[in-house]
Amino acid sequence: MAGIKIVKEDCGKEIFDQFNDICPFGAFSFENDKLDVTAACKMCKMCLKKGPAGYITLEEDEPAQKINKDDYKGVAVYVDHVEGAIHPVTLELIGKAKELAAVINHPVYALFIGHNIEKKAEELLHYGVDKVFVYDDKRLQHFVMGAYSNCFEDFINTVKPSSILVGATNAGRSLAPRVAARFHTGLTADCTVLNMKENTDLVQIRPAFGGNIMAQIVTQNNRPQFCTVRYKIFSAPERAEKATGEVVSMKMDDDKKYNSLIQIKEIIKKEKGIDISEADVIVAVGRGLKSENDLPMVQEFADAIGAEMACTRPNVENGWFDPRRQIGLSGRTVKPKIIITFGVSGSVQFAAGMRNSDYIVSVNNDPEASIFNIAHCGIVGDLYEIIPELMEMIKKNPKGNETLEQEAL
Repeated sequence: MAGIKIVKEDCGKEIFDQFNDICPFGAFSFENDKLDVTAACKMCKMCLKKGPAGYITLEEDEPAQKINKDDYKGVAVYVDHVEGAIHPVTLELIGKAKELAAVINHPVYALFIGHNIEKKAEELLHYGVDKVFVYDDKRLQHFVMGAYSNCFEDFINTVKPSSILVGATNAGRSLAPRVAARFHTGLTADCTVLNMKENTDLVQIRPAFGGNIMAQIVTQNNRPQFCTVRYKIFSAPERAEKATGEVVSMKMDDDKKYNSLIQIKEIIKKEKGIDISEADVIVAVGRGLKSENDLPMVQEFADAIGAEMACTRPNVENGWFDPRRQIGLSGRTVKPKIIITFGVSGSVQFAAGMRNSDYIVSVNNDPEASIFNIAHCGIVGDLYEIIPELMEMIKKNPKGNETLEQEAL
């Protein structure tokens, strides 16, 4: 493992003092008259540059064995579904896969695992998929981790795709890391931007350190490259009348791999709850809302324009909203036709969850608020003054919803 290593530990306290003065992290110790480096070392290398010579050295990791990237070809999308009903995130990922594959002239694949899914697989050919690889077996009727992982592994070993995109659903988030671990390859979760290099390296970008920076992650020495992407981040392609490509039936050689230690005894379907991801119009509030008692004012406005109410994380933490109404990387990703935000500052976390909305109207009393960087229409003002004015406008016009959109545009 790479790190600072001691060459001469019997150096004397004077040498230790020199290292200790240089190190900004206090990583050097001098116990029993011996120099040592503790776990506080951050590998800034200041000690190597400015410290006394001959007492420490840098021990490097052995260079990683380079993989032959030419052995892997294709951008694959895992088809997320429930009993054959394909989740819309799959179509969005197919659209993105086509963009990425065009850069390196690779085919686009889809991996479909389930039972009685042949017809559904053919439907994907209308969206530009070159090949749909289908594992169809009665034992795959329900999502069972072991069997699905085995199918996924078999697909990779047989087809050798270069990159694999998986929807960040409950199933996708469980399946992708398990399969990636089997191939000792990297996995980037909840990507917001994907780009492709000409050498087939997939550039995966996502917020990190609490949304303070955008991390750019590249898996240079391993294949396949894995990433998960949330629903509503990318756009689905238009359905073509004519289907192109082919459906390829797959089967694992070892029949036992279809079995699982987990047996599904009963499936209890829960009632459909709140899903702001599907809303066409959203009204979102942030820290600018001073009290829970002010919510009825915002709710009245949302009802008047036929909008769903949503919020930022602090309002959920205050107990004012159901967590399912939170927008952001730790909440839901939305892509409405119009979203109106009141008192939302526009943190990276929140912006990543709604920046792809068709039209963004933002109200904030801080002219420097980050939300104005992505808003199509910005209003600098107090929400407690703006909302009553908007309500007055709606009440004067029976077609308040339409009037509001025209004013915004």
